[in-house]
Amino acid sequence: MKRRQIRKSANNGSPKWMVTYSDMITLILVFFVLLFSMSQVDQTRLNAVSESFQNRMIFDFLPSVVPNGYPANKTSIEENGKDMNEFEVPINLETENDIEQPEEEADSLTGLVDNVEAYLNEHDLNGIITANRTDRGVELVLQDSIFFNPGEADILEAGIPFLQRIGTLLSQIPNEVKVEGHTDSRPMNSFRYPSNWELSGARASSVVRYFTESYDIDESRFSIAGYGELRPLTENDTPENMAKNRRVEIIILDENMES
Repeated sequence: MKRRQIRKSANNGSPKWMVTYSDMITLILVFFVLLFSMSQVDQTRLNAVSESFQNRMIFDFLPSVVPNGYPANKTSIEENGKDMNEFEVPINLETENDIEQPEEEADSLTGLVDNVEAYLNEHDLNGIITANRTDRGVELVLQDSIFFNPGEADILEAGIPFLQRIGTLLSQIPNEVKVEGHTDSRPMNSFRYPSNWELSGARASSVVRYFTESYDIDESRFSIAGYGELRPLTENDTPENMAKNRRVEIIILDENMES
């Protein structure tokens, strides 16, 4: 009897490993899609939701953050006048606070500038002392030629009347004060002041010492800095520009700023 041959069916499909590989690729694709979707966070909306949870009982009074899938419930909420956007109120409050605070600081700084400028005008000090408004407060600039001899830190008698008026002003306000000394770029090398740093710091110290001793102003209100030639107002290329850079700056700090 002749043995019957069994035909093997031809397998024309993809290899079995291909199915596993395609599943893995699909899972990886889904994983990265999820990562991308999670990374797109609306920070404003997230802050609003957090604010709603902290300040309100949204489960009792406000509609759900999740879109309502039941039109009947949504209709009843609208009829009761409770269909409102819970995200608008926290956002508006936060924006108003952000706007009001800088305006209050600006008003305080403007008032300080106006008072100082009025004081300088009243005592005819505008030609000797300049007042500028900066982000720190009011900056009074004193040219050294009126207050100091070249290479010295002792206050001249001619500069005392001007410092008296400034001392009177400082005694009438509670602001902290920073005094900074500056020089030109010419090298300084003397026994008392080996460099422009020592000279500029000594001049600032002389001004602060005069205020504290003559007007009994609390020393804790003052801070001193000597920058030498490192912070010029202009280039040190002419005698006139060098004279501008040799100065003492008295900064009446804004109350909202730290010294």
